[in-house]
Amino acid sequence: MTEIWKPGKANIPDNKNNAIMFSTDHLHPLIVHFPIAIITTGFLFEVVSLFFRREKCLSKTGFYLMVLGSIAAIAGWSSGHLFTDEPTQGEILKVFLKHETGALVTMILIIAGTIFRIWLMVKKKEDSPLKWIAFMFYLLAFIAVTFTGYMGGTMVYNFMIGGQ
Repeated sequence: MTEIWKPGKANIPDNKNNAIMFSTDHLHPLIVHFPIAIITTGFLFEVVSLFFRREKCLSKTGFYLMVLGSIAAIAGWSSGHLFTDEPTQGEILKVFLKHETGALVTMILIIAGTIFRIWLMVKKKEDSPLKWIAFMFYLLAFIAVTFTGYMGGTMVYNFMIGGQ
């Protein structure tokens, strides 16, 4: 029998009390979509910039989205780490551990790639072969964030909403 895991109870106001209450359980789902969207979009700008090399704005946009994606990844990882309950048993625990590891790997890769790309800019080596190292960081971060999002979706749809 598969254990069904449910996050902590949300503070839902009742009819007797008109006060608005807020639960931190909702922070992670609210925030986590930003790193997925930003890192994916930024990486796509980088890929397109390979085909349109004269359009420097594509690569610049990819860079700015990389910086923003780093901030979003930190926010997404932090909100998950600080404000969600961790399952303790059952099949969901295996999925959760993959999700948690993927989130950490995503955050490390996108931050490392951003720092490396900033270093390339400071040293004026953006057009050197070293740019491919930054591109590889971005590619790996894109793969990691896609995997992490998939694992998160698996938890929600298979264990929380659908409840296997």
